[in-house]
Amino acid sequence: MTDIPPGVSGTNLQFFASGGDESVWLPYTNIKYYTNAFIVKDNRVLLGYKKRGFGLGKYNGFGGKVEPGETPLQAAIRELEEEAGVKAPLEHAGCLFFLSEGAEWAFQIEIYRADNYEGIVTESDEMRPEWFSLPDPISKDGPINPIPFSKMWETDEIWLPLLFEKRKFFGRADFTKAGDVLVPHRWWYGVEQNES
Repeated sequence: MTDIPPGVSGTNLQFFASGGDESVWLPYTNIKYYTNAFIVKDNRVLLGYKKRGFGLGKYNGFGGKVEPGETPLQAAIRELEEEAGVKAPLEHAGCLFFLSEGAEWAFQIEIYRADNYEGIVTESDEMRPEWFSLPDPISKDGPINPIPFSKMWETDEIWLPLLFEKRKFFGRADFTKAGDVLVPHRWWYGVEQNES
């Protein structure tokens, strides 16, 4: 499963991880563009608990739909301010191509990160921000407030460490329905290699 899947863009990608059912990738005809932004500061990451809409009850970065006339970066800056009350010097960190069974479109999600921010982190009607400790391989006791991977999208645990390490990544994750729940069906992630 090292071949780059349909929908994944990026140059000079090296395989990083894959899994799930090795059958065909889910089909799609339309793509909608979204963003997701993360603040990583003082060995912590700011995540938001989704209070309504798609992803209800999950922790994620801050983001949403790219509106007509916006660049993905402009959308990420706007969404971060709307959902967490802060502004940040966001930098592109990667891109995820995300499909869920039964959806009319695929999500292309441009991922951004920043190491600093301005303003006061504030809860919105859509997201409840919360700081979590980054994994610390040196500590025997583990982080004080560990990242709640069990309350996130199942494949986040694969690519989020790449975001923390500032390794540009590209990937795809397909989810199928098991009753009312979306479960990972197949996924693939690669990292961009610097050309020497």
